[in-house]
Amino acid sequence: MRILPVILTVIFFFLTNVQANDEGNITSELLNRYRTDIDKNTSLRTMINAVAANRVSELALNREKLLQNDSFFNHKLTTTDITDQKSSGRCWMYAGANILSPIVKKKLDIRDFEISHAYLAFWDRLEKANLFLEQVIAFRDLPLDDRKMDIILSEPYGDGGWWHYFAGLVDKYGLVPASAMPETYQSSATGLINSLTNTKLRTFTAELRRMHREGKKVKQLRQRKEEMIGELYKFLVLNYGQPPNEFVFRYETKDTAKIDTGDSTAVKDKDRKIIISRNFTPLSFYKEFIGDQLPEFVALTDNPTKSYRRLYQGEWSRNIYEKADFTMLNLPVRSLKDYCLASLLDSQAVWFACDVGKDHYGDSGLFVRGIYAYDKLYGMDFKMTKAERLEYLDSWTSHAMTLVGVDTNTTGQPLKWLVKNSWGTKRGDDGYWTMYDDWFDEFVYVIIINKKYLTVEDRDIFKKKPVVLPLWDVFSQALKKIS
Repeated sequence: MRILPVILTVIFFFLTNVQANDEGNITSELLNRYRTDIDKNTSLRTMINAVAANRVSELALNREKLLQNDSFFNHKLTTTDITDQKSSGRCWMYAGANILSPIVKKKLDIRDFEISHAYLAFWDRLEKANLFLEQVIAFRDLPLDDRKMDIILSEPYGDGGWWHYFAGLVDKYGLVPASAMPETYQSSATGLINSLTNTKLRTFTAELRRMHREGKKVKQLRQRKEEMIGELYKFLVLNYGQPPNEFVFRYETKDTAKIDTGDSTAVKDKDRKIIISRNFTPLSFYKEFIGDQLPEFVALTDNPTKSYRRLYQGEWSRNIYEKADFTMLNLPVRSLKDYCLASLLDSQAVWFACDVGKDHYGDSGLFVRGIYAYDKLYGMDFKMTKAERLEYLDSWTSHAMTLVGVDTNTTGQPLKWLVKNSWGTKRGDDGYWTMYDDWFDEFVYVIIINKKYLTVEDRDIFKKKPVVLPLWDVFSQALKKIS
């Protein structure tokens, strides 16, 4: 029976050593120290009551910065009316439309013009589904726990996108006015449609991988994929309507020179306005009013985690299978601001992407660094560098908008930027926002600029072979979050 004392000794030794090793634990002694520190701080009691009973953002609001704001801009572009993306993640598409709509408005000499976002969204969704299923076929031999499979299956389908998504759709499918394909309830509130489509795409994934295991060739997988896309096309028609192959566009003008004697009719009303009706296809509409202006735009990014003056390309960073992936030139933020300034002074609006969740005050439509003094309210330092925020997933490109104005000082340097948003007129300053220059430094990541504004040196970099960022790269993942 001598073994029993030995066992008890071993158990006692194990338990006492585990209990004695407090490294890494939150111990009762540590908790008592925290509690004592709080009890000694009598001035903290008032703060506890205030923070517990009020919105923290209101308590932390830096009213000094708020009072310093003014709404003057010495350079403002003529633009179209504010639009509202509602409960959809299509900011990138609305920002793209903000670049093109003024072109149509100016050419037709009409009060306002709005591109149909529902039309482009229909094709974007169909193309994204096709791209995803092509990824499934391309990765057919990878195990499900491979990094690439994990990434694509985590979100097969969503609203997010970029300028080149928009440009690719317009180039392939053209444009139609909002009257030719108006919004539906589902196009304006996309959460359920996204969820259902993701589920369906995952069932398609299981089927295609099963076919591959059974020995089916790629050609057979693609034949089945075409049937799958057909199912999704019908699903989209039920939610969005059938995209028009051709349409009649009606607008009014007082300029008789705007009348086309070919496929149009013009009628004068009692106010001597001329109402014009013209027949178009989506591609003919695009080619007549936009032409070849889209290919001139390029992407510039400020990503301090990567080498500057290098060209980068995101792997599978596109929405249309046959189009090119997203290619961007990485430059210091000072260069991005210089190019934005040159573009705006030449009356060209600028598409840009940023982290909209940081330091914004919606009541007045402000993007101001330090508009909330959380550090003073809590006595904690929340500062991170731009590179650290990207590396440690604290910041990403969450929203796209359009720069339509700038306010400069006496030496021509920007003080603040006028931003056209797509959240309707009830948010911000009637839909517009003021972005201060220091906020640009910290939270703007990507701009789309006409290549003609670039220096010869920067333009030549686009001729070089890009560094490909894998799907799991931090910035590649950030590119997927924009909505």
